[in-house]
Amino acid sequence: MSAAKRAARAAAILRRDAARDAAGPDAGARIADHFFKAVLLPRQASIAGYVAMGSEADPAEVIARASAAGHVCALPRVAHQDAPLVFLQWRPGDALVAGAHGTREPAPGALACRPDVVLVPLLAFDARGRRIGYGGGYYDRTLAALRHEGTGIVAVGIAFSAQEAEDLPEEEFDARLDWVVTETGARAFAAAPRGV
Repeated sequence: MSAAKRAARAAAILRRDAARDAAGPDAGARIADHFFKAVLLPRQASIAGYVAMGSEADPAEVIARASAAGHVCALPRVAHQDAPLVFLQWRPGDALVAGAHGTREPAPGALACRPDVVLVPLLAFDARGRRIGYGGGYYDRTLAALRHEGTGIVAVGIAFSAQEAEDLPEEEFDARLDWVVTETGARAFAAAPRGV
């Protein structure tokens, strides 16, 4: 399985780089348009995003619009290597500092929050809501922990449409997505919490 995932990651990185270039500079705005048409955010819901790295699909516009609408927004922080992510409150314009693995995160002192919606970066996704990430397992652990609480969590992959793959390898600890939103539309998946 590890070899299959390594091969899938290598192919997905090349596909994502090309997808970002093809999607154009307004891809983030189109992703946000589809997100807010499809994903219902309850009043006062909290939403966790991420700061895009490299050729990742950028959720910045989703976060900006959610913040402007009065939602609590947050970004992830790696607290410990083998632990779930911690989400810290953040609004567009707030300071960011260097985090683990080249990420950017809220400055020290930001308040922790438990998100209702988690925007998930990815290398590839498939028609069943499976995703390939970077191999650290951070989002798998995080989604498993949040779903175990039983209070409801919606995991939304943010991607370019060209990142869709035929059939991705899956292990028992892999957490599936509830939605994927791309620059061309939004798709919901049934039975997302498999294995959690």
